Amino acid sequence: MIRARRAAPAREPRTHRAVGSPLSAAIPSDQITGIVLAGGRGSRMGGLDKGLQNHKGVPLALHALLRLQPQVGPLMINANRNLSAYESMGVPVWPDVQADYPGPLAGVLVGLERCETPYLVTVPCDTPNFPPDLVPRLARALVAENADLAMAATREEGIVMVQPVFCLFKAELLESLVKYLESGQRKIDRWTAQHRVATEVFDDAAAFDNANTPEELHRLQR
Repeated sequence: MIRARRAAPAREPRTHRAVGSPLSAAIPSDQITGIVLAGGRGSRMGGLDKGLQNHKGVPLALHALLRLQPQVGPLMINANRNLSAYESMGVPVWPDVQADYPGPLAGVLVGLERCETPYLVTVPCDTPNFPPDLVPRLARALVAENADLAMAATREEGIVMVQPVFCLFKAELLESLVKYLESGQRKIDRWTAQHRVATEVFDDAAAFDNANTPEELHRLQR
């Protein structure tokens, strides 16, 4: 079984579903910028650029981009190499402003700096099957709990596990993130813990299966 990203178990949150009616947008999609995070080293992928690895005939990052596109307004990609390949996907591509691949918060920083909408949502490049209703559900959770950010989570064997790189942020968090990174810290959970966090639980944990290694990518293709 492919293991999705893991963090510390979260407290049991409320879910936000409209009973008997389809989910409505708590935040208009054109007020949300989407960014695909493809700026990692790809260490567990043998140093390969993970976002450009072939998945069913299409680069992983393009799968993520196409899945995110109907859920947001403007789109961008965070990448640190092979920029022309990412630019061919038809959206702006921005590298980290910090050197040495400092982690996913560097991609969040890029998104918040370049974002011209009130909200930013992040997804990683290596999870091609994330929920098609990811963004509206995160938006509903954020609004319902008057939060600064809303994070996806899954429930497995009764335990809620957060998926911190699937996250909707208020753009006004930029100053806070700059200060946090300038202090030399990089842990995403330590920074998000400084703010009001809503958690939205998704029942289909397999939707968050990701390809960190060639073996995991092969399993996704079955």
